[in-house]
Amino acid sequence: MDTKGAMRNLLPLLQKRFLSTSSSSTPTLSPLSTAPSSSFTVDFLINSCGLPSKSALSVSQKLQLVEKSIQKPQSVLEFLKAHGFKETQVVKLIEKRPVILRRGVDTNLKPKFEFLIANGFVGKLLPELITSNPNVLERALESNMKPCFEYFKSILGSNDMIVAASKRCAVFLTYDWKSIIQPNVELLIKEGVPEERVVKMIVAQPRIIYQRRDRMVYAVNAVKNLGLEPKAPMFIYALRSMLSMNEFTWKKKIEVMKSFGWTEEEILQAFKQYPFQLSSSEEKMRKSMDFLLNTIKMERQAIMACPKFLMYSTEKRLRPRYDVLKILKSKKLIEIGKKTNYLLTVSEKNFLENYVTKYADKVPGLLEVYRGTTKTER
Repeated sequence: MDTKGAMRNLLPLLQKRFLSTSSSSTPTLSPLSTAPSSSFTVDFLINSCGLPSKSALSVSQKLQLVEKSIQKPQSVLEFLKAHGFKETQVVKLIEKRPVILRRGVDTNLKPKFEFLIANGFVGKLLPELITSNPNVLERALESNMKPCFEYFKSILGSNDMIVAASKRCAVFLTYDWKSIIQPNVELLIKEGVPEERVVKMIVAQPRIIYQRRDRMVYAVNAVKNLGLEPKAPMFIYALRSMLSMNEFTWKKKIEVMKSFGWTEEEILQAFKQYPFQLSSSEEKMRKSMDFLLNTIKMERQAIMACPKFLMYSTEKRLRPRYDVLKILKSKKLIEIGKKTNYLLTVSEKNFLENYVTKYADKVPGLLEVYRGTTKTER
């Protein structure tokens, strides 16, 4: 007996798991078992759509198909496959949004697909977008999708930019642009943030612009109160960092820095220079500071001058490089002097070529020392 045949024979047994009985002698059936088409639905989901049996059973509780009306679901499947959907994507889409199988191809799906394609979602981009965010297909074409694209195109300037933002954040095209995004964009521009920087922020970090109005106002004012003007290049980065935490978290991170001897003035100055230093978790901040100060013996002033040291992973970057440099120095192969700080900042390629591969023959196991501490986290 083939696998599909065996599955059909097992369906009645699997469906019994969905039976529920009351205290009376009369059993009460779940929606799945009472529906006359449940076996047919599960069979179609498994054999035609490719769903695993467990998923098919789950989906069949939300969607019932009737054999005499099966042409519409079949048309939907054919339509999806004709537009480049792989079987795994079809499965994922149906699991997320079973009702897709009841949509009319000509009246519903086709016009929306054509609109998305015309606006830049071509090739694999289309199935990737819809699979990641099926809500796109729930939006009305005329009253929602078209006005949404028109607005974003007026801000971002091109369909390519819209596609780029959507690739970074699948819900970009289905968020409430009229009551959330548009007011936030208008606020930033009104405050004096150059429009090109607002565009860059939206494309690079779309979720930042989804903030509640009161949250955005708070973050803008907080950054301004630190002395950063909206026109300053670092303002957007400081804003992104500020929006990544609430006021309580901000204060806790300030306290972490103070515990290592920083004054609040020094912390804020470093934040203005490199805002992402306070985006790290408190644990990571403690770990980085401890390693820099107590193991590498870096001067606090050096960290203040280059706050991005605090963004480096201790295990992925700082410790492996420090271990390699320490070995090379002990074997008198290099003179580091005051270059340690600099060598922690050079590119991965540069460091690997000039301080690992270059001396691998002279120091057996050097590459293993370097990769041994990082291979599980790279």
